[in-house]
Amino acid sequence: MDGVGQFFSAAFAIGASPQVLYVFGATFLGIVVGMIPGLTATLGVALVATLTFTMAQDVAILVLVCVYIGAIYGGSRSAILLNIPGTPANAATALDGHQLAVQGKAGDAMVIATIGSFLGTVVGMIGLAMIAPLLAEFALEFTSFEFFWLAIFGIVICGQLTAMGDPLKGWIAGFFGLAVAMVGQESIHAYSRYTYGYQDLEGGLGLLPVLVGAFGCAEVLSVMRNRASEMVEHVARTSRASFFAFTKYTKTWMRSGLIGTFMGVVPGVGEDMGAWVSLAAARRASKTPEKIGKGSVEGLLAAETGNNAAVPGAFVPVLTLAIPGSAPAAVLLAAMVIHGLRPGPLIMMTQPDFFYSIVAMVFWASLAMLVLGLLMTRPLLMILKVRREWLMGVIFVLCVVGAFAIASRPFDVGVMICFGILGFLMRETGFPVAPMILGVVLGPILDSNLRRSLALSQGDPVDFVTRPISAIIAGLVLLSILLAMPWVRRGLARAHGQVFNRSGRANP
Repeated sequence: MDGVGQFFSAAFAIGASPQVLYVFGATFLGIVVGMIPGLTATLGVALVATLTFTMAQDVAILVLVCVYIGAIYGGSRSAILLNIPGTPANAATALDGHQLAVQGKAGDAMVIATIGSFLGTVVGMIGLAMIAPLLAEFALEFTSFEFFWLAIFGIVICGQLTAMGDPLKGWIAGFFGLAVAMVGQESIHAYSRYTYGYQDLEGGLGLLPVLVGAFGCAEVLSVMRNRASEMVEHVARTSRASFFAFTKYTKTWMRSGLIGTFMGVVPGVGEDMGAWVSLAAARRASKTPEKIGKGSVEGLLAAETGNNAAVPGAFVPVLTLAIPGSAPAAVLLAAMVIHGLRPGPLIMMTQPDFFYSIVAMVFWASLAMLVLGLLMTRPLLMILKVRREWLMGVIFVLCVVGAFAIASRPFDVGVMICFGILGFLMRETGFPVAPMILGVVLGPILDSNLRRSLALSQGDPVDFVTRPISAIIAGLVLLSILLAMPWVRRGLARAHGQVFNRSGRANP
């Protein structure tokens, strides 16, 4: 059976079974998690992952995929009405979405965001179905040397793109995450590393407690520190034209969908960069760029299409390389492993049915998101009126329960709290959290492939840069580092006839 037939078979299997109830329930939960300021898609997926251990394999992954997609969309609600992005992926949405709400067009803005999110997810789903099989086939040529450099490349790119003002901070956070992953007994000889005699550290620091702490507990601290914002109350006005606005900006949402999908494929970049890059591309291509950021339908559509397209895009490296494309995808990868799945280059050969089931899950989640987003606008808005003090207390309790439920160890609760404080301090000092989490996820991959490569080459590191694919990835790592250096960028600018002043702006 070809890929199209397998997809329709998997989609029909979900739609004709009780699993469709899980689709709408989990998507609704994801929307609620995403729209509440202080909760993120990563936190939502992490908390729900701790509740799926007793579920069947396919149901558990379906629930997590739906929560993920729903949360990225749900963040647009608070971005539009509160000017506070529900998730980092919706920061670009707030620029035009909230301005439209202030102008009395909150209903129109939410309809446009809903349709843009649906279109972006569909474009990303098509990209997932087309790109993943090709990448998996190409990845069969990878050996331990290539996977080592791929892990380094993910850290470098993620650190650079999540800390554009100072890439060094992103790289420090990423390599700190790699160091955290080294704690505990190593996998080959069970030698203890960085345990300092503490028995609880022998098993390492669990990924989910670290994730829940760095994103969940840190968000609680950040939200409680900041002043609450007022919600735009008037949301009833919705024009019929808003339902068909996407027909006027076909090039915008198609371009944003492709950009978002690509940004999702790049390891560690994720949905927020998909939204910002899509918005920047829309501004360059727009006939009225001065309106973007001031209540532009085109800007809102571009941002929401871009961030939602990045979600299926982030599944591409997860399924084919076992490397997450974003922080929520890292939790999803961990959940797949916990439930006995083995993502990687062989997935198209060993588990093709599972791959097309993932594509079908994305389709049903996007459909549920569209239906719930359009039909339940007013009931969902009541959630935003819950007092923040009560909400954050509940979320902290869920963080504690989620961290403890994984292995029933009080030690994991301590890990969660420590990384919550660390994540809060990193945000306050300008260090991005996402590279650190990616480092924790990629640490075992880097460690095992480094030692396997050295064993194969008998300790000779030359093979890391002489093998063709390995040399190309190593070159991309070096090029990415060089292009992040200010003096390199200034030199390239001078080569194009520009002179940079001290503020970094170009003068003709």
